[in-house]
Amino acid sequence: MPAAKTPKDIVYTNAVRALHAHASPERAKVYRWYFKDPGQDVFLGVSTREMRQVAREFRELPMAGVLRLMRSPVHEERSLAHAILRWRFEKGAETERGKIFNLYVRNRRYIHSWDGVDDSAPFIVGPYLLDRDKALLYQLARSSRLWDRRIAMVSTLCFIRHGRITDTLNLAELLLDDEEDLIHKACGWMLREVGKKELAALKRFLRLHCKTMPRTMLRYAIERFPERERQRYLKGLI
Repeated sequence: MPAAKTPKDIVYTNAVRALHAHASPERAKVYRWYFKDPGQDVFLGVSTREMRQVAREFRELPMAGVLRLMRSPVHEERSLAHAILRWRFEKGAETERGKIFNLYVRNRRYIHSWDGVDDSAPFIVGPYLLDRDKALLYQLARSSRLWDRRIAMVSTLCFIRHGRITDTLNLAELLLDDEEDLIHKACGWMLREVGKKELAALKRFLRLHCKTMPRTMLRYAIERFPERERQRYLKGLI
């Protein structure tokens, strides 16, 4: 005879059911194509808006349930876990934030998609480390794991928004020789954000590295430049 479900199990089951209720096989096909190399991921075809609605409804899901979602092979179930963690981090007191940060870092091996990183790291890792030692980010940037390196880079979005650009520039320099396109894109994106805050600092970085940095990184970094100036960078005339 199976063991009776606990209240925590019931909440988890209800959260999964609520998410699956928004499944769309047509959208699932599109999402799987969009991610190009999704591995063994299962896609439900739940929109971001619908997923966030479920996250708000089940934001008090016990952490054991959140971890079960993080470990799921279903893409949107992991996204739901990240959305809940993000909401609780943003609303939580300092002690709660520390617990969420530690849980996230300890279980980051279950994050293995670019959207999983981008929807969580800038809103959990970045804010937690804003006024703390940044050594973890440099450790992650040297990791052999692609997603660790992307976490390191995009976490600095929070720093940039607070006018602190040094770590972004240092990490981008550290990752200049990275072979992964998803890291080139992440670095270029963060460099572009630096340019919104301190254009002169971005241009100093580009003068040093524009002729040798990955092409995708450069394109992302100069995306907002006037067309004539963009072409000069792309042609190596600066």
